[in-house]
Amino acid sequence: MSSARILIVDDEPDIRELIGEILADEGHEIITAADAAEARELRGQQSPDLVLLDVWMPDTDGISLLREWRESDALDCPVVMISGHGSVEAAVEATHLGAFDFIEKPVSMAKLLVTVSNALEAGRLKRENAGLRSQQAPTVMEPLGRSLPVQQLKRRLERIAAHDAPVLIQGEPGVGKAMAARWIHAHSRRAALPFVVVPARTQGEDWSTILLGADRQGGLLEKARGGVLFVEDVARLDAKAQSDLLGEMERGRLITGDGADAANSVRLIAGTHTGLEALVQAAKFDEQLYFHLNVVPLEIPPLRERQEDVPDLIRFYAEYFPNRDAVPYRHFSVAAQNRLRQHKWPGNLLELKNVVQRLLILGGGDEVSVAEVEEALSKTVSSPNAGGEGELPSLFHQPLREAREEFERQYLTFKLKSVDGSVGKLAEVVEMERTHLYRKLRQLGIDPKQL
Repeated sequence: MSSARILIVDDEPDIRELIGEILADEGHEIITAADAAEARELRGQQSPDLVLLDVWMPDTDGISLLREWRESDALDCPVVMISGHGSVEAAVEATHLGAFDFIEKPVSMAKLLVTVSNALEAGRLKRENAGLRSQQAPTVMEPLGRSLPVQQLKRRLERIAAHDAPVLIQGEPGVGKAMAARWIHAHSRRAALPFVVVPARTQGEDWSTILLGADRQGGLLEKARGGVLFVEDVARLDAKAQSDLLGEMERGRLITGDGADAANSVRLIAGTHTGLEALVQAAKFDEQLYFHLNVVPLEIPPLRERQEDVPDLIRFYAEYFPNRDAVPYRHFSVAAQNRLRQHKWPGNLLELKNVVQRLLILGGGDEVSVAEVEEALSKTVSSPNAGGEGELPSLFHQPLREAREEFERQYLTFKLKSVDGSVGKLAEVVEMERTHLYRKLRQLGIDPKQL
């Protein structure tokens, strides 16, 4: 085994000392913590390559701590659970939360060394794969189209990318706010540094922990150091998170203008489809934070205001999906393009992208007809955010859990057909461990032999 930094978390000093001595003899650097609070602090400060985590501890149990790291997106190294009171239920829960393995006390030295070696190797491969995916990532998509609104948007993006001030990107859902944020990052002096997204999650999330991490260590802001932090929907942040974000700007970690130290500061780009001015007036959004964010406002036009760009977008996506997903290429007839051009697109780019993908997957012939377009558009529903008639996928009518399951069922069925029913190949394509994939297929009622 090559040398690694290993954090041992156990409330029993003898166990910490015994495991620490064994692994130190193997050449590893050992860090120890007696409880969850100390583990949080050391994991954030020391960035271990592996955590050995006891299940039963006096303050916070290991399963709860593992769940906390998982939900705050801070599980950046393998975790092996250790328990003197092991059970199948605890092992299953730990694996579900992302633990690499589960071993029982008294710890067998042979079992410990094998497990640590396998976990470190898995962590190394994961980091290498992440690096390769980063190197092979496609060029950030340019704003497509020849309309006047798109030309104006391109010029504004170029000016914004040349500076470091905060940006507030506004626009309806689906217009491409995240795409614009990535374009700004890719064309700025911070392009080689991280681009970290704060996703638009549902209400009830612990936003402050997501942003700053447990005990202000290991949050998304820390991961974005030197680069860009993109908040997908800043209007969703609760009052405490707004206050924390404002505090970080005032302390200098989030820059408020040009001239900041790029290596240590973070540029903030925030997206919203909600009018923040109205939220400020209703005392639902911090006024000072709004002023800090709105230094450089950027409005993304809805697709219905640049419908002449639709044919260019169709041609792009008609080539994009065959290259990415190996779906068959289909030519869109002029009549089909014209029908799509006349649609109001309440779901904007996201809706257009979904419709093109659906037509490629479900169609039979080499050419997409007007009749197929009409059928695809008829299976969508009106969007309350559109300002016009139009559609969104029917999944939007379902509760989140059912919608997610239906999407997973359709996605895995399509992918399974693309690899001729081979679960082994499917596991590689969707990047899932085969045992977990078999369990997921059974859960969704998908029988590979029946496809």
